[in-house]
Amino acid sequence: MIHFEHPGYLWFLLVVAACTALWILLRRLSRRRLEKFADRNMHARLVPDASVWRPAFKFGLLMLAATFMIIAIANPQEGSKLVKGERLGSDIAVCLDISNSMMAEDIQPNRLERSKRIVSNLLGALGSDRVSLVVFAGSSYIQMPLTSDYSAVKLFLDQVDCSLISAQGTAIGEAIEKAMETFGYGDPDREWKKNQGRAIVIISDGENFEDDAESAAREAAAEGVRICTIGMGLPEGTPIPEYRGRQRMGYKRDRRGNTVTTRLDEATLTAIAHAGKGVYVRATNVNSGVQEIVHLIEKLEKENYGEAVFSEYESLYQYPAAAALVCLLAEVLIFERRNRKVDFDKILRKGQ
Repeated sequence: MIHFEHPGYLWFLLVVAACTALWILLRRLSRRRLEKFADRNMHARLVPDASVWRPAFKFGLLMLAATFMIIAIANPQEGSKLVKGERLGSDIAVCLDISNSMMAEDIQPNRLERSKRIVSNLLGALGSDRVSLVVFAGSSYIQMPLTSDYSAVKLFLDQVDCSLISAQGTAIGEAIEKAMETFGYGDPDREWKKNQGRAIVIISDGENFEDDAESAAREAAAEGVRICTIGMGLPEGTPIPEYRGRQRMGYKRDRRGNTVTTRLDEATLTAIAHAGKGVYVRATNVNSGVQEIVHLIEKLEKENYGEAVFSEYESLYQYPAAAALVCLLAEVLIFERRNRKVDFDKILRKGQ
């Protein structure tokens, strides 16, 4: 069965289709203008060397070449055999802030939904790493223990919302402790081995009111765990919407009736990342910062998770690439004007 290594590039085939449709439209408009100038039977006398089929054939070759090149870039692959090999990876704990401030809409559609998309993008960039999911607000709990089943993580991720934890606030330090538990730290039934193959990724707006997150980050770093933070929101501040079901009822207000605003606390998140010997990145509507996190994860020590069976694929990009070159060469060798010795236009007309 053939599949594509980079299927996203196949969307460019729509550009090829659009160019073809535009060319056909312009061709018809040009023909109508010419018919206004002279009768169709006079065209051959006015422009004796003009060919009806050659320009269309040349354009078709160009579009065919573009199609083959797009397919080659998408890299079609065919599974040839199953091979056994070692599964090496790191342990990654994702701590997701689900406090009410994460419903702010300074990042579209809101901070929480954008955070969930970032987690999905992170999972898509990882290889054989194991991942756990911790959600936190004023308290925290383990939503998903360590697993290599990313589809299960995404399934649990879809169920995350701000109503999962009633205690509001932002206890980042407790979330770090819960993440360490998913690694087996402090568990009397599991042997703890200090290594450099673990990382915690905290996604939050940084408004930490509950505990000393920096101390928790230092303790984790002392055990070889790297702490990375991703900041959600804008430093300028924005109101927190309140909902009843799916209907927005307004914005959150304090006891005096003033609108409560939430802002990104980059200083706190930067300090936590520094204490945890990791990196801080700020997410925007355009950039999620995932690549910087993945770059750090790739440098972590890898642990052998045992033997695994992998599909070994054979790339077939060279065939559509060769077809594209043939089409381009044919397009160059074919002239738009008629060949008086071999008139293909007359041959085609006789065949009709």
